Amino acid sequence: MLAFFSCKQASKPDVSDIKLDIKVERFDQDLYQGKSKDLQQTDKMLQKKYGAFYRDYVHRMVGDPGYSSPEILTTLYKEQAYTDLNKEADSVFKNMANIEKDLTQTFKYVKHYYPDARIPKMISFVSGFAVQTPIGDDYIGIGLDMFLGKNSKFYGAIVQSVPTYLSRRFSPEYVVPRVTETYAREDLFPARDEDRTLLSKMIQNGKILYFMDQVLPDAVPDSVKIGYTKPQIDWCKTYEVDIWAYLLQNNLLFETDYQKIQVFLGEGPFTPGLGDKQESAPKLGVWMGWQMVRKYMEENKEVTLQQLMAEKDPQKILNLSKYKPK
Repeated sequence: MLAFFSCKQASKPDVSDIKLDIKVERFDQDLYQGKSKDLQQTDKMLQKKYGAFYRDYVHRMVGDPGYSSPEILTTLYKEQAYTDLNKEADSVFKNMANIEKDLTQTFKYVKHYYPDARIPKMISFVSGFAVQTPIGDDYIGIGLDMFLGKNSKFYGAIVQSVPTYLSRRFSPEYVVPRVTETYAREDLFPARDEDRTLLSKMIQNGKILYFMDQVLPDAVPDSVKIGYTKPQIDWCKTYEVDIWAYLLQNNLLFETDYQKIQVFLGEGPFTPGLGDKQESAPKLGVWMGWQMVRKYMEENKEVTLQQLMAEKDPQKILNLSKYKPK
């Protein structure tokens, strides 16, 4: 057992010398506590402490620029739903110590690979299911109301706007992977406009997930990284050959028609046209791209993570991966 854990630990670089200590700023608590204070005082305090995040919160997440921040606070504080949701979030996230520990370790790995990377502030909030992990100029938000646990009473009430296949992932163990994914996609490695083929989008998504492999705790399962259930992971592994054959036979790798390729990239309960009884996994292009990138790095051990993420030729990655599922 000790040898096993030693090997797992050795799979990642030593980052103990990197000075970083991430703390989640509890905007959700500061906002709620301001309910019992003078409104103008609360508004000034939140503006001073949270700056750009507070402006985005009141004017983009829960309100709009047509109203002043005190007006939006007044409306919010009158809503019983806000009070109930905030209490639920506070009970699930009494403290953020474990999340802060995992975020610190993850972003130490980020700094190891990208020393010049800017590490944003982490700010928790409740928005009435408006947004999960928004990213701004100097922050990443953590929408606690979208991580309450898949059995939360609130999710059944919003099933028409947030279907169960999405809300089942609204659990605390998803916080660090979703923050990491948002940071990677939006800040470090934004998608390029010129990458329009299905293959290029598969590889881009695969690179993001491979990056997450390298920086997330080893204990995070693949299912949580990609947002699958365990049966969906198993389905992909079972039918990997058939999925690949389907893409090739239908000449889909170099397809650029958005409607055709989005079927293999977007969220959903399953992928239409593949599998029986709607048992297929969704976003199969994302999963397949991940397997291609993993195979590429396995076949080309001299390639560094930085070189992989900078590589702009998806065809090169496909060719040198020697990807051919059996």
